[in-house]
This record gives sequence, C-alpha cells and structure tokens, in this order.
Amino acid sequence: MAQIFLKIALLATSFAATPLVAQRPTGYPRSYDQLISDARAERQVRIYGNADRAELLPVVVAFRKRYPGITVLYADLGSTEMYRRFVTETRARKLSADLVWSSAMDLQVKLINDGFAQGYASPEKPALPPVSVWKNMGFGVTAEPIGIVYNKRLVPAGQVPRTHAALETWLRKNVGALTGRVTTFDPARSNVGYLYLSEDMAITRDTRSLLEAIAATRPVLSRTSEPMLRGVAEGRQAIAYNVIGSYALERARTDPRIGVAFLQDYTIVTSRIAFIAREAAHPAAAKLFLDFLLSREGQSLLAKRSLWPVRTDVAARRLPSSQARPIRVGPQLLVNLDRVKRQRFLRDWTAILATGAKAQ
Repeated sequence: MAQIFLKIALLATSFAATPLVAQRPTGYPRSYDQLISDARAERQVRIYGNADRAELLPVVVAFRKRYPGITVLYADLGSTEMYRRFVTETRARKLSADLVWSSAMDLQVKLINDGFAQGYASPEKPALPPVSVWKNMGFGVTAEPIGIVYNKRLVPAGQVPRTHAALETWLRKNVGALTGRVTTFDPARSNVGYLYLSEDMAITRDTRSLLEAIAATRPVLSRTSEPMLRGVAEGRQAIAYNVIGSYALERARTDPRIGVAFLQDYTIVTSRIAFIAREAAHPAAAKLFLDFLLSREGQSLLAKRSLWPVRTDVAARRLPSSQARPIRVGPQLLVNLDRVKRQRFLRDWTAILATGAKAQ
C-alpha cells in the first residue's frame, strides 16, 4: 500500500517550492481560514478511491497549487477491496484513509450507516443536487451514465440499438451471430453490476425479458469494466451492456474501434460517493480536498476527462432530464445489500441464464 501511495505523492511534489500561502475560496466563511491552517499542519491527506489515477491527477495538481504543502496520497483500489481494507484497518485502529471515494454506492452508504463517516457541512453543498447528498456525510461527486459499448466493425452505426426494447429485439433477431459475443457484469461477482441490474428491475418489469434475450446469447460475464472494454475493442465481443460510461468514454477517446451509446428511453446515472472517515488522521485536509472536488474548479477538471460532474452549473456533457435516471444517495441503497434479497435476485438471475442457454 505504501508503494501505491508513493507514486501519487511523487507526482504531486513538483509544487513543493511554492510558498506555503493559501487563500480562502471566494464565498467561503472566515472560519475556513482555520481549517486551512489545520490542514497545513496535517501536511497530507490519504484517499482510497477507484477513479483511475490518470483521471484524478489534474485535480491533485490543481489542489496542490491552491493548498501548497499538503501532499495527496491516493490509493487506486477496487470497490470491494477498498471496503474490506478500510473496515479492517479502522476496526484494528490502524492508519487508513481520511477520504473514501467509491463508485460502489451501496457499499458507501452502508459504511456511512454503520458509523464509519463523520458529518461535514461543506460550503459547496448549496450548489449540489439534493439527490447527491445524504446526512451531510455522503457526497455524490460525479453523475456518470451507464451505457452500452459496441465494436464499430461488428455493429454498424445504423444497427446500434437506441432503447432497451430495441436492444432486446436486436439480440433476439441476431442470437445466432451474437452467441458468445455479448458481455456484461456478473452480478454474483460485481457489486456495481448487481446494483445496475437491480436499478433496471426497479425501473421497468421489461428488464426480465431483456435479460432473457441477453442470456440466450450465452454472454461473457465479467467482474470489472476492463475485460468488457478490451473484449469489445478486440472484436471478441460485439456489444457490452451496462458499462460505466466514464470508463467507456475515456477508452473511446483513444480507441476508434469502440463506440458508446446511452439508451434513450432511460439511462441509469450513478455517482461516486465520497465521505470523510470518522477516525481520519487528517480530517482538515480531507475536508479541503472534498470541498475542492465539489467546487466549480474541481468539477470542471473532472469534466475535462470523462468523470461527468454532479454540478449543473459546470460546462459539461449531460443527458436530458427525461432520459437520466440518477440513483439517489441515501438509505434506500441499503436494500440492495439485504442478504435474502440478494440471494433471491441471484437465484432468479441463474434461472434466467439457464433458460436462455436452453433456448439457444
């Protein structure tokens, strides 16, 4: 872990010669001066996150310019590993993250609900959508759509489905050609995959019929986004369903083989939730970094990559409100972690896969 932190720390040290002077952001209360002073005394902030380090580096550099002398130590972890590591370290009273920032919305809400977070009235809260803040503890930082990714050679532009119903029709019509060439998250191994399918089910009962059409292709199931993106890019799969849009769009920037589409009848919009650890060793620095992530400057820097910002007063690509279905940050996400509900869902999923395989 120390080595992971060290790499990011070294990237941030280029501003070490900058005078240790930081100004309070415009519009912040005078009391913020003391918070800045406390953070400077702490000298660092430790972050556990699952946003790619390349995505976060411009934010870290800008933060260091504004608050020189505060080193950002960032560990890029998978959501499940992050959850387990943070809980284990905190319970053992070992040094852990000051700020935890993850796309696994349900796990983040569970950590907050279980008492692992501390409250903080961020000066940026009034600029955030109400659905993105819970109990002054959980803050949704991004608004990332979940879409489909397709291989441009295998799926011509005119054939790309634009709605869930069109996707189901296309799958059934081309089931022979698509056998083994459709990929999606495995909800049994992926928390986010389970979350997205649960949201699909909650939005429309037609989801089951779509899943049956996917199952008939004998899909390739994945635990993470990367194998899906790589498989589609290399042509081993033709299309991927329920892919995290930020990852897909960033890949598409440099890989002309793949296309990204957001289904027009509805698109799930997820958020990376951040909270300050209850036992944070550097709480003041964590508050500064959280505020910077939520500020117009921080959000604008995220928007220049592929992490769509949660703020609506920042110039960025966003979906029409009639299309976007944002997942609210709040206790309803805990329902997805109910063991009985999850077991029932996965039994149903397994049955759908078996039925689809027999149909083929």
